[in-house]
Amino acid sequence: MLEHQPAVGTGDQTHPFAQLTPQQVLDALASIGLYGDGRLMALSSYENRVYQVHLEDDSAVVAKFYRPERWSDRQIEEEHAFSHALMQDDIPVIGPLVIQGRSLHQSQDFYFSVSPRRGGRRPELEDGEVLEWIGRFLARIHTVGAQGGFVHRPALNIQSFGWDAREWLLSHDCIPLDVQSVWDKASQQALALVAEHSALLASAPGTDLANESGIRTLRLHGDCHPGNILWTPLDVPAADGPGPHFVDMDDARTGPAVQDLWMLLSGERAQRNRQLAALLDGYEQFRDFDRRELALIEPLRTLRLLHYSAWLARRWHDPIFPINFPWFGSSDYWQGQVQVLQDQIEAMQEDPLVA
Repeated sequence: MLEHQPAVGTGDQTHPFAQLTPQQVLDALASIGLYGDGRLMALSSYENRVYQVHLEDDSAVVAKFYRPERWSDRQIEEEHAFSHALMQDDIPVIGPLVIQGRSLHQSQDFYFSVSPRRGGRRPELEDGEVLEWIGRFLARIHTVGAQGGFVHRPALNIQSFGWDAREWLLSHDCIPLDVQSVWDKASQQALALVAEHSALLASAPGTDLANESGIRTLRLHGDCHPGNILWTPLDVPAADGPGPHFVDMDDARTGPAVQDLWMLLSGERAQRNRQLAALLDGYEQFRDFDRRELALIEPLRTLRLLHYSAWLARRWHDPIFPINFPWFGSSDYWQGQVQVLQDQIEAMQEDPLVA
C-alpha cells in the first residue's frame, strides 16, 4: 500500500529528475548555442522541470525539461506545432522557440525546449471584463484547434481520465483498506453518471467528428486553469501587449470546448453563472458555443478529480512529490475524496449552469 510519507521524505533518489543538475541544464542549453551566465531559478512545475535561465547577453529564457517517458517526441512536437499555429494567428500563447531549425531538443536522457521569458500575474476572475477578454482568446484558440486534429496526442475521455485512473489506483493498493470499499463504490457510481454523456466516451485518435450527442471535439489547451494564464494589466508596459498570455500547453489534447472554460469558474452557483456569462460574452464574439456542453462541466470535474489522485500516486517516486504533497496517501485524504465524489454524484444530477 502507498504509505503516507512525511514532509522530509525525498522519494526515489534514482529518479531521472534527481540527476538533472544545474550544470546539466547549462550544458543542454549550450548544445544549442545558448550560454548561461550561471544564474538559474527553478519555476513552479511538478510534471516537468522548468528553469528561468539568464544568458551571457543579459537576456533570459525559460527552459523546460520534459518528464522522461511521459510523452513521445512526436507527441511533444505535435503540441509545439499547435502552439506555433496559434502564435501565427496572433494569439498570445507563449510557445517554444525554434532554434537551429527545431523546437524540441535532446540532451542525454531528456527532451527539452526553450521559450521566451514573459511576466504577468494571475487574472482577476471576479472582473467581468477580464473574463470576457479571456473568452475572446479562447474562442480564437478553438477556431485554430478545430482546423486540424491531433494524431499522436490522446483525447480527454472517460477511459483515459476515469476508468484507467480508477483501475490504476485499485491495482496498486494506493487506497487504505478502511476506505477502499466505499471509495470503490463512489467512484463506480460517479463514472456511471459520466458515461451517460457520449461526448466523453472514447473515440478514435486523430478524429474530429461529432459523437452521438452531436457535440464536437477539437484540439484544446487542455489545462486552462488560472495559473496557466499570465495577465498583463493595461497600465503595465509589455512587449506582447496587455491582456492574457496562455502558457503551458503540455496537456494539450482533444476534447469538448467547455474543457477550456470550466476551470475558470469558482464559488457558489450564482457566481459561476455570472463568470460563465462573461466568458461566453467574449467567446461568442468570435465563435459559436454549443450550450449543450454546459452539461459536461460536472462530469469533466469528476474526471479531473480521479485523474489527479492517480497522477499523484503515479508520480510518488519523483523526489519533489513527497515534499510538496505530504498529505497524500493518508486515510484522511481518501475519506475526503469519497466525500468529494459523493458531492459530484449529486452535482451531476443537478441542472447544468446557465449563462
